[in-house]
Amino acid sequence: MSTLTIDIGGTKFSMAVFEDSRMAARESRFTDREGGKDWMLEQIRAIGLEWMQQYELKRCGIGFGGPVDYPTQMVTLSTHVGGWSNFDLPGFIRVELGLPTIMDNDANVGALGEGMHGAGVDKRPLLYMTLSTGIGGGILTEKGIYRGADSYAGELGHMTIHPDGPVCLCGARGCFERMCCGLWLERDYSKTAKELMDDPEFVAKYVVDLALGLKSAIMILNPARIVVGGGISKAGDKLFVPLRAELRRVITSWSRARIDVVPAELGDDSVLYGALELVKKESRRLR
Repeated sequence: MSTLTIDIGGTKFSMAVFEDSRMAARESRFTDREGGKDWMLEQIRAIGLEWMQQYELKRCGIGFGGPVDYPTQMVTLSTHVGGWSNFDLPGFIRVELGLPTIMDNDANVGALGEGMHGAGVDKRPLLYMTLSTGIGGGILTEKGIYRGADSYAGELGHMTIHPDGPVCLCGARGCFERMCCGLWLERDYSKTAKELMDDPEFVAKYVVDLALGLKSAIMILNPARIVVGGGISKAGDKLFVPLRAELRRVITSWSRARIDVVPAELGDDSVLYGALELVKKESRRLR
């Protein structure tokens, strides 16, 4: 059975076709923020219609880069691209492409992808963190994705790590995302995150804040493994070696919580593979 999968992020969106579990087609495009939601929807529709001429698409799974109300399948909002608030994205796909669709927050979907196909296989509970334009988290247990009472579990990006810090897009001060995500790094330092990760002096300071956020997650969740995806994670050992060292320094001395933090194995495809798994696991909810 052929499945359409969509990963909508703050900087780019990606789409893929899976034939059973094999990726048969993939396309990624940078986001036109000025065009907003309407520009992206037209791109998604056009690519989807083209692929429908080539594949017998039967269903669709989506990972959306922002809070999603999972029971109602509505986008709550996007802090990076305008126009998404309270939008029925699965309904759009169903009308435009005729495909039953299910959606979740991209970090939850990324956790499924890495947990079933990547660096998190056989690691439960698993914490997947997106470290890219923004910061998000997905928690995967033996029973599946943990979403919390109101679909907000895993919103790591808006934990406060510096109460007197700069104002975040959410309106609070000193959020994990405000201090560590790619969007704010570029605005604060006038360099891309990739350039900054090539500077060992910068990284040594950066991992102090990164470890503060992850320490809270480790002490609350005690995950078997933390998998970090998103563009910044591609820095590899330049980031992860000093990050692990800083975590060992700051984790509470009597805690035996493991410090197992690794980059995503699937790279840019974590959410696409996760969207495939979401469709498989939640087929009864497709609409």
